[in-house]
Parts: sequence; C-alpha cells; structure tokens
Amino acid sequence: MAEHRSMQRAALLDAARSLLSEGGTEALTFPALAERTGLARSSVYEYFRSRASVVEELCEVDFPVWAAEVEAAMAAADGPEGKVEAYVRRQLALVGDRRHRAVVAISASELDAGAREKIRAAHGGLVAMVVEALRDVGHEEPRLAAMLLQGIVDAAVRRIEFGVAEDPAVITDAAVGMALRGVRG
Repeated sequence: MAEHRSMQRAALLDAARSLLSEGGTEALTFPALAERTGLARSSVYEYFRSRASVVEELCEVDFPVWAAEVEAAMAAADGPEGKVEAYVRRQLALVGDRRHRAVVAISASELDAGAREKIRAAHGGLVAMVVEALRDVGHEEPRLAAMLLQGIVDAAVRRIEFGVAEDPAVITDAAVGMALRGVRG
C-alpha cells in the first residue's frame, strides 16, 4: 500500500511538472492533475491539500537535484573563475529541463508564505555555492557579489525561457561575460 501511494504521489508530481512547463501556474489545477494521472479529483486531495502544497513538494524534490547539478559542474571546473563560469553555464543549460520550467512557473505564481520561504531558502543555498569562488576571485563582498551574479543568471533565464530573438548560446555567453568581466565586454 505504501509503495502504491508513493508511486501515485510521484505520478502526481510528474503531472504537475508537465502542467507547469506546458501552461504555467494557471494550468496546475486539481482537475488537470486528476485527468493526467487517471485519479478522481477527490483522490488528488488525499495526497495534497492545496496547489501550494504541490508546489512546495516540487521544490523539495526538484530543487536539490538541480542544485546538485550546478554544484557538480562547479566542482569539475578549474580555478575560481572557472567555477563562476560553471555556476552560470550549468544553470542556463538547465533552462529547458522540465524541473527548471516548473520552478520558473512556480516563482511567478501567487504562493502562500510557506511556499515562498522554501523557494527563497533553496535559492539562498544556490547562491551560497558561489560565494567562495567569488571570494577567491577577489571580491571584497562575495555574498553581495553572489546575489548580484544570481540576478544576472535570473535575467538570462527569463530571456531564454520567454524565447526572445537571441539564441540561448548567445545569451549564455553574454551572461558569462557579465559575470567574469562586468560591462567591459
């Protein structure tokens, strides 16, 4: 029984990822989750009490996997500048991943305070990964620099995600250039 519930919960989360990546937060409804999984709508409520609880669990499940990929890319890089570059490039490479699309859709939605806090904490952990590399590069305020660097990444993510005219590789190279050389180009 526990294994069946676990499989159903995983199916619901997978359906939620799909709905979020296909249609944003408006698409994430309990009737849509029920339809995608073949469950009765009332059964969805046995697993999640609200849309916010679905979002919270997606963050708890997906964000650590995404962060581990960024961390692994940084660990494989040479030197502090290489680590900063890997931090930017890996996050931007993940933009097309359904887990990432779901997190972007989630961050744009109206969530309760608990869900927003979990997202903030997860992003804080991501930002913390690059602080040491920025300190080693010579930043006097590496924590502030890390938050600003994440702002560059977030802007590049939005640019890629919303399909503007530039090629994602061009956006990624520009973001890496900003991260390593600032506005000097």
